[in-house]
Amino acid sequence: MVLPIIILSVPLWHFQLKEYQKQRVITFISPEKDPLGRGYHSMQSRIAVGSGSLYGKGFTKGTQTQLRFLPEQTTDFIFSVLAEEWGFLGSVITISLYSFLVFNLLQVAGRIDDLFSFYVTIGTAALIFWHTFINIGMVIGVLPVVGITLAMLSYGGSSLVTTMWLLGMIAGFSSRRYLFS
Repeated sequence: MVLPIIILSVPLWHFQLKEYQKQRVITFISPEKDPLGRGYHSMQSRIAVGSGSLYGKGFTKGTQTQLRFLPEQTTDFIFSVLAEEWGFLGSVITISLYSFLVFNLLQVAGRIDDLFSFYVTIGTAALIFWHTFINIGMVIGVLPVVGITLAMLSYGGSSLVTTMWLLGMIAGFSSRRYLFS
């Protein structure tokens, strides 16, 4: 299985990928090659997460965030701020709350009879799960930086409005099932 991937990746790399795409892959694999350019976000994010330690530095006491070393700290890298200021414990609590939300959405989906409502609920659970997974993976350096927001925490109008709208619809679906029982 690995051999066909290697064989197909060589022509893909040379003929299909544009230069900026190649740079993005190289930066993901080794951000240290361009620490002041493309790798800056990823490196500063990992420094912020690591400096949080077990309990964090305290609210508004994070050096990476307060000294503006961490770019995009209110949008894409909000989890870095959280991990630096609240530490590993705050990060685990945040991930637990997202897991609780996704689990509850899946439970609501299991109780819904209407097919449209079921698909909206499952889609919302998947959206929140994947946004959380990708954003946290991006922040800690195991996934490439792609600009996915962290649902309900990142500053961003359209993402927040969409998530809240979907959760409001699901609350309506969940309460509506008791109307005609």
